[in-house]
Amino acid sequence: MKQETALKLLKAGENVFLTGSAGAGKTYTLNQYINYLKARKVPVAITASTGIAATHMNGMTIHTWAGIGIKDFLGDADLKNMKERKYLKEHLENAQVLIIDEISMLHAKQLNLVNQVLKYFKESDEAFGGIQVIVAGDFFQLPPVGKNDERNRDKFCFMSDAWVEAKFRVCYLTEQHRQGNDYLNDILNAIRSQSISAEHLRALEQTRQQDVGETFTRLYTHNMDVDSINFKHLNAIDAESKQFDAICDGNDKLIETLKSSVRAPENLTLKKNAKVMFVKNNFDMGYINGSLGEVIGFEEDDEYGILPKVKLTDGTVLLVEPETWSVDNDAGKTIASFQQIPLRLAWAITIHKSQGMTLEAAEINLAHTFEKGQGYVALSRLKALSGLKLLGMNEQALELDSLAIKADRRFQELSEEAENHFELIDLTPQHKAFIRHCGGTLNEAEIQRNEKKIAKSGGKTNYATATLDETRELFEEGYEIQDIAVERGLTPATIINHLAKLHKEQGLDISVAHPGHEVVEQVRKIYKRLMKRQSPENFSEDGAIKLRPIVEATSPRMGYDQVRLALLFVE
Repeated sequence: MKQETALKLLKAGENVFLTGSAGAGKTYTLNQYINYLKARKVPVAITASTGIAATHMNGMTIHTWAGIGIKDFLGDADLKNMKERKYLKEHLENAQVLIIDEISMLHAKQLNLVNQVLKYFKESDEAFGGIQVIVAGDFFQLPPVGKNDERNRDKFCFMSDAWVEAKFRVCYLTEQHRQGNDYLNDILNAIRSQSISAEHLRALEQTRQQDVGETFTRLYTHNMDVDSINFKHLNAIDAESKQFDAICDGNDKLIETLKSSVRAPENLTLKKNAKVMFVKNNFDMGYINGSLGEVIGFEEDDEYGILPKVKLTDGTVLLVEPETWSVDNDAGKTIASFQQIPLRLAWAITIHKSQGMTLEAAEINLAHTFEKGQGYVALSRLKALSGLKLLGMNEQALELDSLAIKADRRFQELSEEAENHFELIDLTPQHKAFIRHCGGTLNEAEIQRNEKKIAKSGGKTNYATATLDETRELFEEGYEIQDIAVERGLTPATIINHLAKLHKEQGLDISVAHPGHEVVEQVRKIYKRLMKRQSPENFSEDGAIKLRPIVEATSPRMGYDQVRLALLFVE
């Protein structure tokens, strides 16, 4: 199907499954539609199944957006509790269009949960509560990770009840928009159609001798190989190592569940010059799940002790604080938590963890492939054949899942039927009717004004501003700092920093967060005393006073967040 036909169907308000091979323009088509909706003031939720894919779309993960987290079941009590969370209630009730990118990595159970949540919030028995749902992706990517006894047919979300209910119109994009028409594209398409020739195999084998430069990622099929390579490289660095141990709290069984689902290791050993990958999203700090970087040193922190300093591939330098992964009960109370530096070693990573990434250069070993589709996923991470060094592959390496092949053929047939039927039909009346149904605007002057604004911003979301706006919204609704932190999946310290910025830059009245006269007065006295002494150990490199000496001088002892908050009211 051509992109213009797909856009025509999207604008008509149909539920759509947008698919096609790498370079067919799925992301471009979605962005065109998102900008079309924004210009007409239609509320659109932009999500993806993974953090790294979400950032390509300037969105958030579907798990966060729908409030489902890592659950695979929601009872009445869960739904009721979700509806009491103001922020979740507002965005779920307001959404008119939901986009889910990288749909192949979303488990069938989770798509069913999103359907259940939207029906509940929209108070409608229609699929997904009656809103337009657009899912995009490619089922030749690896299926989501499931339980050991689960077959792929239990995991693929096109086999879910929600998929059947939604009656997705299939738009299979077939035009190639990748620049340079690299031969890798021909190989990937041959894998998709399972028509690999001797010439394709020769081209892959020849990359074994290829020099891909010094900056490349190693992709392997097994965790054991990845760990072995990472430790070998770490041990080869002649520098002092620093160990970071996870802090676990709560129910033992749930802690074990967290340990198995969290990508951060329980015991993390780092050295200067170690290659690392972030394993959690924190748009506020400027990293995402999958961001790569290098440890450039360690710094003393007044709250956490020693912290690693990481330089990202784009040159950004970050001091990396611990993140917390948690499980909450029906009342929203945390019953198990796992706190760790959100990093893992990254000289090598598994093919599973590479999904959603785009790599300039990679060394790949497919000699021990154990799951169909692994070879396709690994090779499709690269932009061109010139960036590939393929060390080896077994017979299964270029095979694909038989159910995915069968489904893909059917998707192509359905898309072709839709193309033939709709290509020459004028759907303008349906386009206007859908905008009206969503409460959007059809005023041409207003649309043009909005289009200019979108063009000026490049159609991108400013995460720093967006994240401050979300905190401001919740704060003005009367949420307490702790509740905002839980709602947004951030630390109370980050929320306090947001309030400081909002007060300073936007004049936000933060007086309702005042921790009490006695607390502020005690902190004020200690602060002034330390400022007079000017002892170097009490100040960080940028001249700001450290929290630790203030906390240690308080009586009775205050918490770091309490002191951090009190300092906002010290003049």
